[in-house]
Amino acid sequence: MTGHSEEEATSQSLKESIEKRVSFPPDEQMVSDFVERRAELQEDIILAYKQSCEKHHVKPNPKALDQLKQITCVTDRARCFDLSGKLFNSVFIIFAIPLEKPFCFFKAKHHHKNPSVLSFHLKHSSRIQPGIPALFIFPSACERLDYCSCESLEEILKSVQFDFISLKGAELEQNGASSLLDMFLYYESATHLDMSSNSGMGFSGWLSLSHLLRQSGCLWRLDACNMPMVDYAAQALSKALLTSRLTVLHLENTCLSGKPLFTLVGALKKNVALQELYLSENNLNGYQDSMQLGDLLKYKSTLKTLDLSNNTMSDSGMPVLFEDTLCASNIMVEKVFVVKCTICFSSCVVISLGSTGLEEICDALSSQKTGLRTLILSNNHITHLGMSHLQNVLPRLKTLETLNLGKNNLENRGIHTLKESLMINRSLLQLGLASTGITCEGAVTLAEILAENPQIQRLDVRQNQVLAGGLMALSLALKINRSLIRLDLDQHLKEEKVSCQLFLILII
Repeated sequence: MTGHSEEEATSQSLKESIEKRVSFPPDEQMVSDFVERRAELQEDIILAYKQSCEKHHVKPNPKALDQLKQITCVTDRARCFDLSGKLFNSVFIIFAIPLEKPFCFFKAKHHHKNPSVLSFHLKHSSRIQPGIPALFIFPSACERLDYCSCESLEEILKSVQFDFISLKGAELEQNGASSLLDMFLYYESATHLDMSSNSGMGFSGWLSLSHLLRQSGCLWRLDACNMPMVDYAAQALSKALLTSRLTVLHLENTCLSGKPLFTLVGALKKNVALQELYLSENNLNGYQDSMQLGDLLKYKSTLKTLDLSNNTMSDSGMPVLFEDTLCASNIMVEKVFVVKCTICFSSCVVISLGSTGLEEICDALSSQKTGLRTLILSNNHITHLGMSHLQNVLPRLKTLETLNLGKNNLENRGIHTLKESLMINRSLLQLGLASTGITCEGAVTLAEILAENPQIQRLDVRQNQVLAGGLMALSLALKINRSLIRLDLDQHLKEEKVSCQLFLILII
């Protein structure tokens, strides 16, 4: 009986499940107000921001209002919030000034303390004649975020998070910067933050930035370029980097040379998160700065990209040192004799002759087992003499994939020095040799390298005197090489255009 009743119950439940049907509500009850609700959210945020501006007695930022109208979802991060201090649409101001002195005109620029004030300077020019009215055209003042403007932005930040926030050139002063950065931390507002060109942040601003870097769980990239790295700024940033989760740091043009770099490297050696470091245009030299960078590469295995372009690492430090010192002293020297020794000037650190910037970098690379993948050394006053250091280290490198030596006077001799090591190396994928003084002779050497190296995928030889002979050699090498997928060449000069056409015919 029990088994029979169970069978009946099972059949009954199956019958009920088969009889179930999917039903939809009437049309008037359908959910159809999503678009309207999104518009309401936008209007609510805009209204709250305008009320906040009125409360703080500032005008709403028109750029911020335009960007709020483009936001489609407040549950996900919006793409970008641009508050950079770009110029408004140009405003033309005309002055008709009868010039009293010949060849004079006014040059205007924004005052360094108050950007809304234009300061004027006299310059000489042969284009302007005395007594003729002059026409002057100035752009309008920059958008500037003062303390009250920053405070009013909280109504936006509490409602929307962003992938990228740009405050580049926003003329932030320390109170406004401190307030805004505290909001970024509290609301986790950005994953990528650009604070470049805000030299007026002051001690409070840098302190808040340091706190943000230490505490934020989402910020992975910081751009802090075009600002002098004074002592308190370097200390605040270094303290934050000890525990920061940043993976990308841009510090281009921040006057890092010397003590600021020493402070920064001390913290980075203990940092375990940073993978990309950009230090171009910092006047880093081949003496104490290169020693610090060498230590960084030796002790920081997580660093994958290092950009040192547009510095003065050089491969012959002695002439530069003598030139700078003797010129400052107004001393005429006919001959200098140096026998293995250590030299010290009162205004310089003690250096050991023969240890140059490039040598320090190469020594550090040779000690790495895993680590750097991209090294950018373009425009660093490096010559063919420094290629001997690279020649020694390249065969041992297992991880370096990109090497940019562009805008250095390597000449054909430098390429010939690297020939054997580049043939042996099996990690390098991209080699930059733009504007390095290479001629057809150097191109023939590169062709020999391509014929033997099965790894390299991109070669850049632009802005060199590589003409028909060099291109023919490269074309023959490409018939053997199967890895190269991109070859960058010039096509500017008429003679080079003909050569490039010949090069294409030869490949085919």
